[in-house]
Amino acid sequence: MTLLEFLLLLVIAGICGSVGQAIGGSSRGGCLVSIALGFIGALIGTWLARTLHLPELFTVTISGKSFPIIWSIIGSALFVAVISLISRSRP
Repeated sequence: MTLLEFLLLLVIAGICGSVGQAIGGSSRGGCLVSIALGFIGALIGTWLARTLHLPELFTVTISGKSFPIIWSIIGSALFVAVISLISRSRP
C-alpha cells in the first residue's frame, strides 16, 4: 500500500465517521476522531452484517483491500449513539 492509497483510505474513513457522527447525534472531536470512528464503524458494521448474514452493500477497493462504506456509516452511528447514551450527564 502506497502513501497515496493510505491517505485515500483515511479520507474515506473520515467521511464515513463524520456521517456516522451526524446520524448518531454527536459532534465531539475533530478529523482524527472521525477517522477513528470510520474504522471502528467498519469493524462493528462488518461484524453485524456477517452475524445477520447481510450482503456488502457498497464497498470501495483500495489496493486489493475493500472498505465497506454503508456498514462503516451504520457501525459508526451505532457506536456514537451508544457512547452518547453512556456518557450523557445525569442530574
